[in-house]
Amino acid sequence: MAHPIERANVRPVIDPRQGDVETDVSSTKRRSLLSLAGGLLAEISLPKLIMAWTMLLLVPGLLLGLAPIAVADWVRTLSGTISTFAIGIWSLLVLAAVIAIGYFGWRALFRLTENSFWALNSIVVQPGYATCREVLRQIAERLFAKEGSHDQYAKLRAASAIAAGLLICGIALLVLYLVWPSAHLFGSFAEIGSWRSLILVALANSTVFVTAYLAAGALIWAVADASMVQPRDLAAFEARPDGARLWRVVHLSDVHVVGERYGFRIESGRSGPRGNERLKRVLNELDVLHAKAPLDIVLITGDMTDAGSSAEWSEFLDAMTAHPTIAERVLIMPGNHDLNIVDRANPARMDLPTSPNRRLRQLRTLSAMKELQGNRVRVVDYSRRHVGRTLENYLQPHLKQMTRFADRATPLLSYALPELWAKAFPMVLPPDRENGLGVIVLNSNADTHFSFTNALGMVGAEQVIGIEIARKQYPRACWIIALHHHVVEYPRPAKALSERIGTALINGNWFMRMLQPLAGRAILMHGHRHIDWIGHCAGLVVVSAPSPVMEATNEQTTSFYIHTLAIGTDGQVRLLTPERIAVAGEPPGDA
Repeated sequence: MAHPIERANVRPVIDPRQGDVETDVSSTKRRSLLSLAGGLLAEISLPKLIMAWTMLLLVPGLLLGLAPIAVADWVRTLSGTISTFAIGIWSLLVLAAVIAIGYFGWRALFRLTENSFWALNSIVVQPGYATCREVLRQIAERLFAKEGSHDQYAKLRAASAIAAGLLICGIALLVLYLVWPSAHLFGSFAEIGSWRSLILVALANSTVFVTAYLAAGALIWAVADASMVQPRDLAAFEARPDGARLWRVVHLSDVHVVGERYGFRIESGRSGPRGNERLKRVLNELDVLHAKAPLDIVLITGDMTDAGSSAEWSEFLDAMTAHPTIAERVLIMPGNHDLNIVDRANPARMDLPTSPNRRLRQLRTLSAMKELQGNRVRVVDYSRRHVGRTLENYLQPHLKQMTRFADRATPLLSYALPELWAKAFPMVLPPDRENGLGVIVLNSNADTHFSFTNALGMVGAEQVIGIEIARKQYPRACWIIALHHHVVEYPRPAKALSERIGTALINGNWFMRMLQPLAGRAILMHGHRHIDWIGHCAGLVVVSAPSPVMEATNEQTTSFYIHTLAIGTDGQVRLLTPERIAVAGEPPGDA
């Protein structure tokens, strides 16, 4: 009698290759947001949560509340209200220290201030304002908008933004009115008395500042949203200009490589393909397409991995190694899953600000970028204001420190690594001729410490300066601006609030305004949303890439696009009709 496992076409009752309910533990496609939130509350580490809140909210809040009292006391000291020689010397020493920090570390200080500013926006302004705005938009679009009426959609979106700003501003002002009697903004420490009273006053002061900023910020965001040219679907593709050179650009995104042969992805669970076979099919198809008509660029706009782990990066790089002709054309950039996912199986898990894990994920990403594009892309030299060394040469002096940190991850080894990461972006693939096509690669990820809130995006002012430096160095070139997050919400009704809230760039409106000098000469390409959309906004064409491995079960067909770009005699970049490439799924039951 044959052993059970030797019988043909026999599978176990519970086939582990097909996944089970544990596979869907963090899936937004198989579980509701309410269910995921309940699981988060059940699994969250209270000691870590208390420490994170203390470091990220309580301490900054106390410092913010104490700052005006300290400044008031200091001014009184300098003006002679309290005049002693010792205090005078102390004031001079503090002033000298501030000047020294500003002179030697102004860039790092500016970046810290900017990140803190946008972090405040992402915690205080963006969630409340965006939630209110999208609720109003969904109600208005379903009640009043007619299908296909772009003008009506634009007006409703603008009106919803203003209404949301006014509502959030009103709530913030009400809280400010209630807290104001407990505040003590410009008093002195001597007037307050006990430490307990001082803490309560500091928190009240901090609440006053935050609510005042929330009231003003909500109105500013609302006006910025309403006054900005609203995005629209691209009505028609351009014709090829006579004699223009063409560039064939493969746009992939969100391939979410997993580290297990039959592994499923965090967001999809069993609603998405298992393993990495779909990516291998994509790469095989690219080899065939390249042999028929050469490809110029293979752009992967983030989320190469599902959680930024070493095993996932190994699988991704092995897949690239098997296709060297494609690999030498690949450009990658970090996505939120490459940097901000703390644990694939537990969305309640968090990294403390002192944890080395986020730095490790950054170093894994930098290492992969060096491997694939290190000798092709260049790093902006901000001090000399030009596009300088290759990424490979930029990283060369730091390789020993990077490997030591990856091996030991001690805090003393990481003192220079945040600067190394920040200054690596934007990366620039220069045009091969003065009027050619270049690529600017951005890091659009906001810092986060929670798996469940990992998707926020931000492009800092320093990267925008880098774009401007590249534009001035190559004044006749056209560009692909490549980033992970979408800069504008698409002009179409959303099926759920989760599609819009907390996923776009926090400072998307500001970023689009900063790109106006490149209007007509740049195309934005991004991923993150897993769906295809091509439109235009404020003179810039915006292209979103579908994911070939998300939003589809194992047997379903997915797709990606090859875009053809041309530059006319007027120096403007044209987007020609794209070519959709289908990627077949696996037959049902295929192992």
